[in-house]
Amino acid sequence: MSSPSSAPTASPPRPVPALTPRLSPAGRRRRGTGRRTALTATGFLAPFAVLFLTMMIAPICYAVYQSFFTVHRAGLFGGTQSTEFAGLSNYAAAFGDHDFIASIIRVVLLGCVQVPVMLGLALLLALLLDSRSARLRKTFRLAFFLPYALPGAIAAVMWSFLLAKSLSPFTGPLSHIGIDVDFLSPSWVPVSIGNMITWGWTGYNMLIIYSALQTIPAEVMEAAALDGCTGWRLAWQVKIPLVRPALVLTTVFSIIGTAQLYTEPAVLVGARIQGVSPKFSPIMNTTLGMDLGDQNLAAAESVVLALITLVLSFGFLKYTQRKGAMA
Repeated sequence: MSSPSSAPTASPPRPVPALTPRLSPAGRRRRGTGRRTALTATGFLAPFAVLFLTMMIAPICYAVYQSFFTVHRAGLFGGTQSTEFAGLSNYAAAFGDHDFIASIIRVVLLGCVQVPVMLGLALLLALLLDSRSARLRKTFRLAFFLPYALPGAIAAVMWSFLLAKSLSPFTGPLSHIGIDVDFLSPSWVPVSIGNMITWGWTGYNMLIIYSALQTIPAEVMEAAALDGCTGWRLAWQVKIPLVRPALVLTTVFSIIGTAQLYTEPAVLVGARIQGVSPKFSPIMNTTLGMDLGDQNLAAAESVVLALITLVLSFGFLKYTQRKGAMA
């Protein structure tokens, strides 16, 4: 009988190697195809990503960086320059610039009137084109879209001649009925600029809304017709609610575009129209600051304008989402 010390000890179990599943030839081909598809997609997206980073993100970051510094010039012609960290002083100066604040208020008031009018006309034209009784749809669609195809600077020059008091075809007939109006006077300039924007962008927004109307399922329209919903009742109760995402999209685009207003008033200023201020819009005010050599204050004003645009567009988007969830 053996002693306990001489009893054999059991060896620990050997670890079982993990089994890697073997792919079938078809699986390997699918994996290879997926990798090639990902590489192809990356190749197509790379040019956009490079341009977006270099032409959009990098300038924004540089403007934010410049807004925290100030340049001091010394010497007879400002030959000696020194850059110092200024903190938030440029932003304080931007909010203390009465011309800059006035331009923001001016553009906001213009957008509150012009954007609803423009989108209302775009929706009306889209509904008329989408109606069953519409004729020559392609012709009217092209005619409504043509103003957008015309460059904004050329359109502004054209309207500057059409609205000039001595040349306008509108002032003569109005004066015969006792209405003497100068569309390029200081009190009428915002209305005239709003008219230019509406004329140029209504067709663009109409196409977006019209495309959304074309995606409405035919069975929905047939069910509405069976329920006796026709004409304007069909448009109000069926079509408009179904194209609500397109209306939200065009509104956000219009808010961003209104905040970036530049071409129309700049052309009128270049034409020496007395009723247009060189600081009519925030971008014009910022550009003038750059021309005067205060690029740091201009950078701060650009950042402020970008934040205001973000708050307005994102706030409207969240408001519509909340209203849609409550409906």
